Amino acid sequence: MKPPVRIARLGEVCQINPRLPRSPDIDDAQEVAFVPMAAVDELTGSICKRQMRPYGEVRKGFTPFAENDVLFAKITPCMENGKVAIARDLPGGRGFGSTEFHVLRASEAVLPEWVYYFVRQKRFRNVARRSMTGTAGQQRVPTAHMAAATIPVPDLAQQRRVVDALGSADSIVDLRRRARAHTEKVSLAWLARMFGDPAGNPKGWPLVELGELLEGIDSGKSPRCLDRRKVEHEWGVLRLSALKNSLYDETEHKTLPPGVEPDMRHEVRTGDLLLSRKNTPELVGTPAFVWHTDGRILLPDLIFRLRPRSDAGLHPVYLWALLRAPAMRRQLQLMASGTAASMPNISKERLRKLQVMLPPIERQNAFAKRVMVLRAIAVQQDAALLESTALFESLQEKHLNEPVG
Repeated sequence: MKPPVRIARLGEVCQINPRLPRSPDIDDAQEVAFVPMAAVDELTGSICKRQMRPYGEVRKGFTPFAENDVLFAKITPCMENGKVAIARDLPGGRGFGSTEFHVLRASEAVLPEWVYYFVRQKRFRNVARRSMTGTAGQQRVPTAHMAAATIPVPDLAQQRRVVDALGSADSIVDLRRRARAHTEKVSLAWLARMFGDPAGNPKGWPLVELGELLEGIDSGKSPRCLDRRKVEHEWGVLRLSALKNSLYDETEHKTLPPGVEPDMRHEVRTGDLLLSRKNTPELVGTPAFVWHTDGRILLPDLIFRLRPRSDAGLHPVYLWALLRAPAMRRQLQLMASGTAASMPNISKERLRKLQVMLPPIERQNAFAKRVMVLRAIAVQQDAALLESTALFESLQEKHLNEPVG
């Protein structure tokens, strides 16, 4: 019979937010790795857009870290979205990043990958969310919570076996996610081929303010909800994380408490075009088309629903694709006011003034038909991605919370 696995506090097996050495052997002009929050991909759990900056520019006012440290976003909604990564391949073995990261430096008792997979799991992040302090939009996971969180500590050989298994499952998820993302890029390629780049409007389509084409812009409410997914006959309220990569993920929701009547005006319906009005700088203005809904889901106040007029000659699928185009994404991000700390916000008034290309509706309809065909492929890919993600999460649940040999 195997001895029980030791349970430790995270602060016992990791240094949390370790300081930079007093006199690091580095010149102010030397370039070091810099990781802003936007550089961490919440889907893949990796650093995808690392920068290089002179040490003198970042040594004060930013978060220092070293090779193999785990970076854990502590601010909402980045933490809920899953922005967690291991710092790897750092020139000189050191780097700096956003002050909104907690840094976890593994001791000899744990592998960095063990810590990474443990804090990346939804179970850990759900508990961390309940510990957050601060005002709305600027809530953060306290250092004390990270230090006090418990983590199983099996022997290193067992950790390595589990980490290798999780790595294999994670790579399958990543491959299927990449295939799904490629499918989405095809529709953007079709958009550019049929209508031209909206940055320059080379085909000379009429430019019309979005507000003239819409019947209205709705937003919902964000009541205090239960921090779990709904079950049958319950109602849910979307989280901001439901809109990522221009896709709609209905599983990202909270549950309306018993006794709170849903406002049916805010129910999400198939065919809705949604847009994130308030989010991180890289995600604000993210559009998503609701191809399917299981029902009993409500809009929060941080997500807009755009309702094209029936006589405007504007197909919602075309508008969704247009708002996804890089040039339009940049316009929407520039349209947002506020700071990264308070989360940028797009007002209805500014959104209404956004100029959009309005080609003939017949051409839009032809584009929408192509996208529908592509959607059939995407449904199959979504099912495969869901299956591989479920496998990965079940391995996390089994081996990270009740580790076995």
